[in-house]
Amino acid sequence: MAHTLSEYESKRVLREYGVPTVREALVPAAQDALAAAAEIGFPVALKLCGGAIAHKTERNLVRLNLVDEVAVEAAAQELLGRRRPQDGEVGLLVQAMVSGRREIIVGMVRDPQFGPCVMLGLGGILAEALRDVVFRMAPLNSAEGSDMIAELKASHVLSAFRGEPPVDREALSQVLIGVGRLGLERPAVRSLDINPLIIAAGKPVAVDALIEVAES
Repeated sequence: MAHTLSEYESKRVLREYGVPTVREALVPAAQDALAAAAEIGFPVALKLCGGAIAHKTERNLVRLNLVDEVAVEAAAQELLGRRRPQDGEVGLLVQAMVSGRREIIVGMVRDPQFGPCVMLGLGGILAEALRDVVFRMAPLNSAEGSDMIAELKASHVLSAFRGEPPVDREALSQVLIGVGRLGLERPAVRSLDINPLIIAAGKPVAVDALIEVAES
């Protein structure tokens, strides 16, 4: 048996391992979301967040590009209205909007034979069609992280691309190293997904994440 941490909890864990994450705040009510959005700065994203909510997009629990308090208030009320009894305790996750044309997927799976293995793949709308992913056993060092990046079939899109600066490959490599270390140091974590890891001004930023933990 296993359970998932909420998106907010998952990213708190990831930050302990050096994974850069989007600026965000978890609040209980719509009025609190207004204050958080003002503090973070518009536009913001708003999500219904809880440990029992693993697939927010499929349930239409994400609102993007909210440009003012009126939009945040309306979205907050709408999202709270979509809460189900089985969701348990939920909150409103207010996030800064992150701009970037390139999306990466980073994950960790615990293989019965090889232990924690780190995954790197191309994200975005073509991710499933291209299946451009590579794996490495943890732990990883900087050279192995760089090798994973270079082995992506579409690694050329990580260079300067359509007006975007080149990706900071060392920063991306450090994300892979951190995820591998998390897998080794936290044996209860069965798997994790960072999707998407958006490349903003050349730097990777985790915008969404989910960690699956074995029941104790």
